[in-house]
Amino acid sequence: MNTNKVLLLLALVISAGTYGQSEYQFGILPAVNLNKGLNHGYKINFKVESRQGFKEGLFEEDNPFDYQYILTDLTTLVAKKVAYNKTLALGYLFRIRGEQIVHRSIQQYIWTNNLARFRLSQRIATDQTFTANSAPQFRLRYRLASQIPFNGETVDPKEFYLKINHEYLNQFESGEYDLEIRLVPFVGYSMTDTEKLEFGLDYRINSFIDGPASHRFWIALNYYLSL
Repeated sequence: MNTNKVLLLLALVISAGTYGQSEYQFGILPAVNLNKGLNHGYKINFKVESRQGFKEGLFEEDNPFDYQYILTDLTTLVAKKVAYNKTLALGYLFRIRGEQIVHRSIQQYIWTNNLARFRLSQRIATDQTFTANSAPQFRLRYRLASQIPFNGETVDPKEFYLKINHEYLNQFESGEYDLEIRLVPFVGYSMTDTEKLEFGLDYRINSFIDGPASHRFWIALNYYLSL
């Protein structure tokens, strides 16, 4: 079974919809996250993420492997815990995409519940994206994330865990609306108290409201370090 058929099958399983002339993109999405605690309950996160494509086109076509560098994101978030399980965060993203520079402001509200066998986290976020010669883009996002240890009730060093993110992104630009849905299953490994590594698939579907859907599949690899 070639790569196109595998991606098509996965898209059908996840979206359970018709694909018709649906487009897809397949690539890799590595990221490095650095976290540091600050005074008075503040915390700062710096993230570097890069997108690199391997294949793209229509599902019904036999598209060849075609490597391309797409973009790099540099994101800084400053968070403040406002209750024992609630956090507010503000941030800024600087995107480099060829000769195009993108600026994005970010606002987030996160609340987390530690349940019997897993941790459940919810996030409501807004962001505003500004690019030269393009209309501003505004998004409203909701994400539900769960972290489940493979052993015991908490994730300890030298242990594996499962993390699943499910997110809805409402996008508004020039009076037009689009919805993007993301499903991101990860297998993580806690190397030490301050380091962990996650590997999984970042699946995204959008543009399905008024026409054929656009599917994106990213092999995601995340490294986290707390300083």
